[in-house]
Amino acid sequence: MELLGSPASPFVRKVRVLIAEAGIPDLPLVQVATSPLGGEDRLNAANPLGKIPALTRPDAPTLYDSRVITRYLDAQSKAGLYPDARIWDVLTLEATADGIMDAAVNLTYEKRFRAPEIQFAPWMEGQWTKIARALDALDGQWLSHLKGPLDMGQIAVGCALGYLDFRHDDRAWRNGRDGLCAWYADFATRPAMQATQP
Repeated sequence: MELLGSPASPFVRKVRVLIAEAGIPDLPLVQVATSPLGGEDRLNAANPLGKIPALTRPDAPTLYDSRVITRYLDAQSKAGLYPDARIWDVLTLEATADGIMDAAVNLTYEKRFRAPEIQFAPWMEGQWTKIARALDALDGQWLSHLKGPLDMGQIAVGCALGYLDFRHDDRAWRNGRDGLCAWYADFATRPAMQATQP
């Protein structure tokens, strides 16, 4: 198997952190280029949507969407990062983190692919408002879960916050969210997080 992606992608990082935490050996990251304007041929052949990550398998179709890949790798490795006892909370946290990542990547693309004079400021603020609401929910409702045993929800949230630091540090996401900030400061020291920094 090979993981197609970019080390700068928070969705790819999420899969890479799971690989490290689950102790999955010999699953290389093959770097491919992608953008909202189209990806390279190898990626488009693997994933018709042209999005990363994509997990190629030697005798089966390619898997894509980070949530599909993480569930598959967790099941294959029996890592238990989607525990039955907390599954709905884990999936909700992962969906929240993925929503943060979606909005943050959209902001990145708006700045990268549109000239400043045609960037749509209300749309950009709308994306950040989604992120801010999600961060407030994490800080206000989910800290007890985040501080519990490791699961995929925590990994996804950690990767989302890392992407905000990487691409949108000027937005100061930590302001007023002391609990979430403290949790992330500790979580970011995990070897799997350190090894996958963009």
